[in-house]
Amino acid sequence: MRLCNPKTKTETGFDYVVHGLSINTPYGRKRVKAISAFEPGKEEALKEELLRLEKTVELVGSQPGRVEELLETLQEMKDNSFTIQRSDNSVLSVVELYEIKTLLLQMDKVRSLLDAADVEVPAEFILQDTTALLDILDPGRERINTFYIYDAFSEKLATLRGEKRRIELDIRKVQKEQKRKVEAAYGISMTPKFEYVISKADKQLMEKTRAIPELALLDEDYVSATFTLKSDDRVDDLKRSMERLNEAIEEEELCVRERLSAEIGAFRSMLLENCTAIGELDFNLAKAFWAREHNCVKPEIVKDHVLEIVEGRQLVVEDILQKKGKQFCPVSIDLRDGVTCITGANMGGKTISLKMVGQCAMLAQHGFYVPCTRARIGLSSYIHILIGDSQNLQRGLSSFGSEMEELKDILDRSKDGALLLIDEIASGTNPVEGLALTRSIVDYLSDQAYISLITTHFDNVSIGGKIRNMQVRGLADVDFELLSREIRYANRRERIEIIGKYMDYRLYEVADNKEIPKDALNIAQMLGIDRDIITRARKYMEDRKR
Repeated sequence: MRLCNPKTKTETGFDYVVHGLSINTPYGRKRVKAISAFEPGKEEALKEELLRLEKTVELVGSQPGRVEELLETLQEMKDNSFTIQRSDNSVLSVVELYEIKTLLLQMDKVRSLLDAADVEVPAEFILQDTTALLDILDPGRERINTFYIYDAFSEKLATLRGEKRRIELDIRKVQKEQKRKVEAAYGISMTPKFEYVISKADKQLMEKTRAIPELALLDEDYVSATFTLKSDDRVDDLKRSMERLNEAIEEEELCVRERLSAEIGAFRSMLLENCTAIGELDFNLAKAFWAREHNCVKPEIVKDHVLEIVEGRQLVVEDILQKKGKQFCPVSIDLRDGVTCITGANMGGKTISLKMVGQCAMLAQHGFYVPCTRARIGLSSYIHILIGDSQNLQRGLSSFGSEMEELKDILDRSKDGALLLIDEIASGTNPVEGLALTRSIVDYLSDQAYISLITTHFDNVSIGGKIRNMQVRGLADVDFELLSREIRYANRRERIEIIGKYMDYRLYEVADNKEIPKDALNIAQMLGIDRDIITRARKYMEDRKR
């Protein structure tokens, strides 16, 4: 069963990371398409994957010049895998042979750069030595990125081409002799290509030239006419010999291409394995650059089903904030099998925290570094985030109907070791039923061997100590008089940004969730809602407590 659905990959930000990788080769792009999660029980294989990435990060950090050369070489690579595959039973064209030689030169460069590295390079990146095949395609050992069916490929071909050159010289010798005779006999001057060009306006010259028996009209337009030497018997005989030679040369070149194709076919498996290694190298370099650029760390992979994230960051939101010159407020969380509820007002970052947990879990389980200062992660059997579904809304379902349809799918698919991330469940129905349904879902999930993280506006969702309750710190430590003065004369957009600047998105655990966070009323008051409305709301809250 698949680890997650496409929506979960998108909503958590996993797709954002994958699409942001700087892949240089078609082999790397194939590797990206083949990304798959490590399932529970595959912890050791995942640790090996992360060790490869760790070595790549070290390579990128310690060998910048060599890595830059590697990237330049990778960027020039084309996908020759189909040509390699068909070389075993097909005759490759000159262009295809050139492309294979180019690939061999690039492989040789990559292999040399990795061999010269001062750090340990993962064995999966090391290319097999294809020098023997390169020597076959480059008999002069020039190592220049060009290709031709060289004379060195065949003694017979060299002999035939030598004979062709001799005939070409003989033809030109005869034509030069004819040219001298015509020029002397008729007082004209021909070009080195044995052509005589005259203006068609000079009708007398045109008639005179047409009468020269040694010349024939080659071409004409509105302005001029071009005459050339007629072939005589000697030239015709030489040209017939040339045609026979050209046929023989083409046959021999075909034989050479057949032989070279067979030689490439003999290296077929090695070349394809090297292409796979290049894809692995390219993929890991991209992951390493991403990890360094976004301050990600290697997660500790454990067999217990846990998620311990210290100062985690949601990369999609962080990148947006950085473009605005702002910083992301890191969030720490420690999750184990059972239900954890996060409460807090809107603007408190609950949904972002939910997505951050999903992103860290997804990245770790696919062999990536994670955006935090430390992470201890056990593999999940199934990951799903339940959040607003625009696709279902477009199909005509209500927001609540959409939630229930997706919730049923989640519960049907979940099994021990699942990670469920549920955002504001039942918020689309009336509060009484919504609270009852939320409490019932929480009770159900608390009896399952899942990690369930749920954000909610409802208070008193869990009673009895089975459920962990966490709250967003929010504006708890803020001087509201100071904040109110700062936003008093600001416009609407500025007020929202000012409040966001003071918001503390970190989570803290509470003994129960009976104490309702008051940030919503504080925010409403600071944004200008009538004081009488705020006072009445506070009174209703006090009455509800009693």
